[in-house]
Amino acid sequence: MGTQQILLIVLSVIIVGVAIAVGISMFNSQAYNSNKSGIAADAQSFATQIVQYYKTPESQGGYGGGDIDSLSVSSIAGYLGFDATTSSTTNENGTYTISLDGTSGMPIITGVGSAEKGGYNPQIVTTVELPSGEITAVASDFKVETEDETEG
Repeated sequence: MGTQQILLIVLSVIIVGVAIAVGISMFNSQAYNSNKSGIAADAQSFATQIVQYYKTPESQGGYGGGDIDSLSVSSIAGYLGFDATTSSTTNENGTYTISLDGTSGMPIITGVGSAEKGGYNPQIVTTVELPSGEITAVASDFKVETEDETEG
């Protein structure tokens, strides 16, 4: 009888351990997906503000120029309240950077999430087509480079 009880206790401990491991894995996966959704929402908001800036007349604090070629990263960053020197900002969801596409000159918002899973962070790249105001977002995973990888 004693051997059977020990076997049941060992089996119970193994089952509880596996259940805890699965629960932690599910929690981490959900946190990663939630962070991806958060940076997508933030990027969408920034993109909408860029369209607003582009369509608002200069007399009311907008761009108003209508000429996409003269649109600058610094003017967009200033309007959105981003850091003027780096054209980026950070919040609890991640870090966002504004750039202009090299060929078309369209604004691009790149958001890299703060959650990490398997050495990757969620990344959302949002492109704003001007003057139409069409917003396109592409989700991907961004490889986190550690100090060991950059030194070697």
